[in-house]
Amino acid sequence: MQEVRIPLSSLARRVCVADTDPAEPLDALQRPLRDLRISVTDRCNFRCAYCMPKEHFGPGFKFLPHAALLSFEEITRLAGVFVRLGVRKLRLTGGEPLLRRELPRLIEQLAGLRSPEGEALDLTLTTNGSLLARQARALKEAGLQRVTVSLDALDDAVFRRMNDVDFPVADVLAGLDAAQSVGLGPIKVNMVVQRGVNDHEVERMAAHFRGTGMVLRFIEFMDVGSHNDWRLDQVLPSRELVQRIGARWPLRPLQASKPGETAERWAYADGGGEIGFISSVTQAFCGDCNRARLSTDGRLYTCLFAHQGLLLRDWLRDGRSSDADIAAQLRGHWRQRQDRYSQLRLQPGAPAAAKVEMHFIGG
Repeated sequence: MQEVRIPLSSLARRVCVADTDPAEPLDALQRPLRDLRISVTDRCNFRCAYCMPKEHFGPGFKFLPHAALLSFEEITRLAGVFVRLGVRKLRLTGGEPLLRRELPRLIEQLAGLRSPEGEALDLTLTTNGSLLARQARALKEAGLQRVTVSLDALDDAVFRRMNDVDFPVADVLAGLDAAQSVGLGPIKVNMVVQRGVNDHEVERMAAHFRGTGMVLRFIEFMDVGSHNDWRLDQVLPSRELVQRIGARWPLRPLQASKPGETAERWAYADGGGEIGFISSVTQAFCGDCNRARLSTDGRLYTCLFAHQGLLLRDWLRDGRSSDADIAAQLRGHWRQRQDRYSQLRLQPGAPAAAKVEMHFIGG
């Protein structure tokens, strides 16, 4: 994995627009910056094959030392800089974010941020749900608004096999109940669907979450990172799932709730709620992607499938760089962004560079 280290003074000579520019930056494809996903730890207590397979992330794997991680204060400072550039949504990710000690303290700091118009930000978190039952109330009281929980099967044997640490599905379901009871909603439940692995669980998952107020979303198996043995024949296209579910419970399409939304939204015609389909492989949505990712150690990635990141941590710790300095450089960096990996993935001659691992920058 490569990183980009550019001294702030050197980069400043390449940026002709100072941070007094009131315009929110657009990238080279005219996409704004609206969503910042913040990885708070590279550690996870699951070993899902599509993210952190045991053969590559076993007991001897070396995670980042604590000193390399951004502090809560550094994360909050950077988040504030991103807000002045247009970010209105903050999502905490990992690894498994609930493994980060004293996480409610960070949430409380981030919940205090406001847009230039004085509005609160959309503050959410993605988790595997394993620790959610015991932490849900503290997260809500700290200011977290809602959660997204990864859940790939309801059958306990299938779920244990997929998380590969023998973790019971009942504990994740208890976490969902706890989150709903304290008001961390609307809750989204993400299922990564792999043909021949857990696709037989699709209808069961739909039946379980219909009418609960939780939004189940099916995610096509993606080639994130370099170690998940991704194969196109394991991708179950969303259009097939729409047909399968619609044959049992008729569906009607919904409009996107906001620009840059990853999921195609559908509603049950009988009023049973909403489901979503995230189709990065077969229906790429790069065209309006407005997301940036901040890694655990302070690198900025402008695509989930990136192979290098811009190291920001040194700017935070050099004792010289002001928030305005950093904002000006980020503005220039975003304006150079041209990422559209998912649109190019299956084209002849598409680049095959190694990609950053998902546990390092979140999904």
